[in-house]
Amino acid sequence: MTFTGSCMCGGITYAIEADKYLSALCHCIDCQKWTGGAFTSNAVVPRASVKVTKGTPNSYDATGKSGKINKHFFCPTCGSGLYTELEVMPDMTCVKAGTLDGGEANLGGKVEIEFYVKDRPSYLAPVAGAKQEPMFG
Repeated sequence: MTFTGSCMCGGITYAIEADKYLSALCHCIDCQKWTGGAFTSNAVVPRASVKVTKGTPNSYDATGKSGKINKHFFCPTCGSGLYTELEVMPDMTCVKAGTLDGGEANLGGKVEIEFYVKDRPSYLAPVAGAKQEPMFG
């Protein structure tokens, strides 16, 4: 199956060849700072399945609580966050669901797991049915 996506201005596009993805929210402070929101919404896919098809994203390396690098990729023109490659998950990429085309930002209507729930703002309730992880893994 092919999933596609882009940044807000369309300068960066990508395609993902994967049968499925893990739908995940991350409430860590790094994700909060990166998005300016309470969490990131992610389609976690094999790293080798993600191909940029137009443009060249910029990246920013942040050091996570693990001491490992979180490499954030974003559009140099509009600033849209596109995906993150975590050193602690070298074979996977966390694609930002809001950049997916065709309604996939909905993550198939289900969140499978929430990470860093210890950092989730108190005004947000856990997603019903989602596995709750205090930190990563």
